[in-house]
Amino acid sequence: MSIGIIGAGNLGAAFARALARNGIAASIANRSGPETLAPLVAELDPHITATLLAEAAAADIVLVAVPWSKLPAALADLPDWNGRIVIDANNPIEAPLFEPVDLGGRLSTEIVSALVPGARVVKAFNHLRPEKLSGNPAAEGGTRVLFYSGDDAAAKTEIGALIERLGFLGIDLGPVAVGGKLVQFPGGPLPNLNLVNFK
Repeated sequence: MSIGIIGAGNLGAAFARALARNGIAASIANRSGPETLAPLVAELDPHITATLLAEAAAADIVLVAVPWSKLPAALADLPDWNGRIVIDANNPIEAPLFEPVDLGGRLSTEIVSALVPGARVVKAFNHLRPEKLSGNPAAEGGTRVLFYSGDDAAAKTEIGALIERLGFLGIDLGPVAVGGKLVQFPGGPLPNLNLVNFK
C-alpha cells in the first residue's frame, strides 16, 4: 500500500524517518512546496520523496501531522478520500504558546474526521515525542509501545500491521470515543508516556 505524509514538521519528519529506517517508501508534502523538503529528502533518500499535497493525499494510507490552526487549509481541495485510510497524528495545541484549543467538548479526532469526509480515520502516532518515534523502538531490552484507535476494524488492522513493521508494539485502544480520548494531547493520560513492553 502506498503511504503519503501531509506535514513535514517534527512529527511528520519523524514518521518519515521511521519509515525510511525500515525501508518503507513514502511521499511527503507541505504547503510550502517540494523544494523546501530537499534536506529531508536527501537525508532519507531513496525511500522518501517530496511531492505536492494532492499527490501525497492520494496514497492508500495518509498520515496527517499539521499545526492545528492550519489543518482546515491543509486538507482543503484534496482528492475524494473514497475509503482510504487517514492517520490522525494531530494534537490540538501548537507552538509557541502551547495553549489547549477549545474543542467545544468534541474529541480532536472527531474534528479531523469531519475535514476528511469519506476517509477511514485511525488515531495514531501522536502520543510519542518525535525523537522516540524516529528512534529505535527496541528500548531498554523491550519494545516501545504505540497506541492506535479507530472505528473501522479493517483500517485499524492495516495501521496495526504498519506499526509492527516499524518495530513497535501496537496496542489497539478500541473506538475513537475511547482510544481517541486516552491519547488526546492535552487532556488524555497517555501522551508523552514512553512505555516499553517486556516479554
